[in-house]
Amino acid sequence: WLFLSSTLAMAQVAVTTYHNDSYRTGSNTQETVLTLSNVKMQSFGKRAAFAVQGFVYAQPLYLSGLSIGGTIHNVLFVVTEHDQVYAFDVNSGQQLWHTNFLSTSGPRYVITPVSSLEIGCGDMVPEIGITGTPTIDPAAGTIFMVAKTKVYDTVTRTTSYYQTLHALDIKTGEDKVAPLQISATSPGNGTGSVGGILTFDPLVEGQRSALLLLKGQVFIAWASHCDHGSYHGYIMSFNETSLVRSGLFVDTPNGYEGGFWGGGAGPAADSGGSIYAVTGNGLYDGGLDFGDSVLRLTWPSMERSIAMSDYFTPWDQQTLDDNDTDFGAGGAMLLPDQPGTTYPHLLIAVGKEGTIDLVNRDNMGHFHSGSDSQIVQTIPDAIGGIWGAPSFWNNTAYFGGSYDRLRTFTFDPHAEKLSAGSESPEYFNFPGSTPSISSNGTNNGIVWIVENDTYAGGYAVLRAYDATNLGTELYNSEQNSGRDRVGLAVKFTVPTVADGSVFVGAENQVVMYGLLQ
Repeated sequence: WLFLSSTLAMAQVAVTTYHNDSYRTGSNTQETVLTLSNVKMQSFGKRAAFAVQGFVYAQPLYLSGLSIGGTIHNVLFVVTEHDQVYAFDVNSGQQLWHTNFLSTSGPRYVITPVSSLEIGCGDMVPEIGITGTPTIDPAAGTIFMVAKTKVYDTVTRTTSYYQTLHALDIKTGEDKVAPLQISATSPGNGTGSVGGILTFDPLVEGQRSALLLLKGQVFIAWASHCDHGSYHGYIMSFNETSLVRSGLFVDTPNGYEGGFWGGGAGPAADSGGSIYAVTGNGLYDGGLDFGDSVLRLTWPSMERSIAMSDYFTPWDQQTLDDNDTDFGAGGAMLLPDQPGTTYPHLLIAVGKEGTIDLVNRDNMGHFHSGSDSQIVQTIPDAIGGIWGAPSFWNNTAYFGGSYDRLRTFTFDPHAEKLSAGSESPEYFNFPGSTPSISSNGTNNGIVWIVENDTYAGGYAVLRAYDATNLGTELYNSEQNSGRDRVGLAVKFTVPTVADGSVFVGAENQVVMYGLLQ
């Protein structure tokens, strides 16, 4: 273990949700420790590795200054595909608690994650347990996650599958309320329906999107595994205190597919409480079915419904669907509000096609045959396809496209347009990366990515770039591989930057980087 000097001022910043905030900007603008001058091989590197059981697909979360038993801890929260949850003190390396969701019901029941082979999909390997990034309510002291499990009854010799919502105490790892086995039915005549009713299938539905906490509700979205089965895009909301379901939305009730994928990105939410989510391949009819669309959703208070209030669908939706070019392979990112402009509320969405769409959140434009002229801006084939999310800092959007370089597009708040900026010297293969940004206000901007092209047995690489010029790489973990090498790569991993440290998920571990003092 290497420790930071006790005299070094630390930026006490929490990361309690995917990509740092509900706008999903991926930006931490209160990082005072990591700078353009000290993030280099001579002074920055690997400080620790936290061993866990299972692959870490979900983004690690972080809380500083958490009092447990009268002692203050800076805590890293990790969930794995082996249905395990961990809390570590990042300064001492101490495991504060560990919660195991497997084989907890006595000798009669054998509880395991679901094997990728059993599902017949190699998208998430080798097993599927907790995939979606959890969310934390620091005030309530609760962390929420969804665990996928297989339960074998040794007496009846039957197998059942479950997706269970847990609300754990962040200080103990214990359930604060009884876990909820998620189920739902909804009217619809789409694929898999029986008698005009759709039934949520916990085996078929894949909970890959990050969770969202908003107005006392936990919002959870689903797609599938490798497009297998009769699936639909579900979004459900649950009361964070009781876990009682408070809302349900299906994006293709009379159609097919339409999953919420996002490469791990979760639904975004604005300051007014509207939710934005991007759907993948599926039927679009502009009535009830909305494949390959960005949706604005609202949750009317005290009603058991989630309503769609607006949407944008690309003009070539049918081509996207026909060619498996999901719009929803990427998640929506909301730009900071721009008061006094024509379009004060904007979002960016990009999918497998690599077209950047800049959409007015107040009037999203619906569908326009032949072109996307109804939205603020569209830039066809601007980048490689996205399996994840962009990030935003200092009026600049950052994209880690597949089979492409890391790229920036500068946003002009007066012209309300994006224009191409710098790019990295390095070229990245599938699946590209989801960048995270650290800065001290508008200074010392650093772009962090995890290069995980080698997820089929190779090592991940942590890379840091000057956020004002991606042509300048500050550091990568292979410069001194004997000291700094990351573990074996996992697809869709997102670096977490907080408190002078960078955390990277890998196979069976999370690696922590920081200043070498």
